[in-house]
Amino acid sequence: MPALCGMDTSIPSSASASVAAQPHAEPHGATPHALPSGTPPGAAAPPPPTHAERRRRGVGWRSKDVVRTAALVIGLYLLLRLLWFANELVFVVFLGTLFGLAVARAVDYLERWRIRRGIGAALVVLSFLGALVGIGAWVAPTLRAQGAVLREQLPRAVDRIESWINQRSGLFSLFLGGTETVPPQNGGAGTPQSPSTPTGTARPSTQGAPQTPAPATATPSAADQPKGGGVDSADLLTGGAPATTLKERLSQQLTGASRYLFPFLSSTLAVAAGLVLVLFLAIYTGAEPKLYHDGLMHLFPKRARPRAGQVLSEMAIVLRKWLVTQLIAMLVIGAVTTTVLLLLGVKAAVALGLIAGLLEFVPTVGPIMSAVPAIAMGFVDSPEKALYVLIAYVGIQFLENHLLIPLLMRGGLDLPPALTIVAQALMTLLFGFLGLMVAVPLTAAVMVPVKMLYVEDTLGDDVTVRDAGLDDEEE
Repeated sequence: MPALCGMDTSIPSSASASVAAQPHAEPHGATPHALPSGTPPGAAAPPPPTHAERRRRGVGWRSKDVVRTAALVIGLYLLLRLLWFANELVFVVFLGTLFGLAVARAVDYLERWRIRRGIGAALVVLSFLGALVGIGAWVAPTLRAQGAVLREQLPRAVDRIESWINQRSGLFSLFLGGTETVPPQNGGAGTPQSPSTPTGTARPSTQGAPQTPAPATATPSAADQPKGGGVDSADLLTGGAPATTLKERLSQQLTGASRYLFPFLSSTLAVAAGLVLVLFLAIYTGAEPKLYHDGLMHLFPKRARPRAGQVLSEMAIVLRKWLVTQLIAMLVIGAVTTTVLLLLGVKAAVALGLIAGLLEFVPTVGPIMSAVPAIAMGFVDSPEKALYVLIAYVGIQFLENHLLIPLLMRGGLDLPPALTIVAQALMTLLFGFLGLMVAVPLTAAVMVPVKMLYVEDTLGDDVTVRDAGLDDEEE
């Protein structure tokens, strides 16, 4: 032990030099750098190769990014301008596709009987047209007679409503232009006396000024009065101009609204061409829906096609259910309204029921528009009957919204009422009556990709695209 303790433990210089000459040990798991060929053993490994630092990307857009963005913006602007210019054609194509989805569903059932899809689509559309023509020919005499009654009685109904309003003071008279008896302004027993001048007292004149007699107020004689009576008190309110009646104001408003909402009705040829286009689009879409579905799929990248196919399928189901629901509701509401009006003894009940059924295609606004002529026709007999008609229409709409529509729309998209009203108002202001017709189905179609692509895929929220119900394959 002493010997060991006294030993010199220092490392010889030659040994330290050899240790220093050894290469650094590679860390565990690291791959040692390969030595170049011809390197003598024991030589130090060369340092690892250094990669050239990548050039940093400058902040900002390159020229091709600017060109690509400008081309995209210009293309989108031109597309929107084209859609705006041809909005009537776009809406007609949308209606044709909408009816084509319902035709395709009917053709699916006919295909089970080994009927070719092209023949089945033509049979469905022609059968539908034949049913409309047959029903129209059956009720045509009644509709012709009751249409004449409506044209004759509605002006009388408006006069009765105006007379009823004028007899009652208050908000009705204020907003609807009721006339009130206004005392004559110049002379007569009804001339209001100034509070500063007592009755029977002469007005004091200026001292030293000559008295000038006041000019006499000219009173129109009986010969100067217009035919049909004296000066109307309403004329005094308008500065002598004849006052417009409620009928005239309504006529002016309806004329302006018809020019704004129905500009396409000015050309019978355009209406006929639009109907023919809708029919042919319905036949072609119903005959080969897969052809158009696959064509749309080619517009999407391959990785996005499965999700795009799901979105398009959901949109087709929602639109088909909405259209079928509206067609059934039109038949039911037209029949029920006609029956109720006949029981109430309202004139032209069949024509009013037909109007109610046709306007049922336009949700929310259509029932209100159909109720106005029915209530006016009830006023022809009495205000009480008009009140009964109003109650009947409110009851029918209540049953429809809480019983019929929920039963028919199982598995469909339930739109919020506020969103429906806003969409209808906006589309009406922009595009008139055609915009009003397609506002609800177009909103329903837009809501599907919004929920599936934005709310579900982008935000990650769970949302119900359609109400719980049977799928089309299980119906």
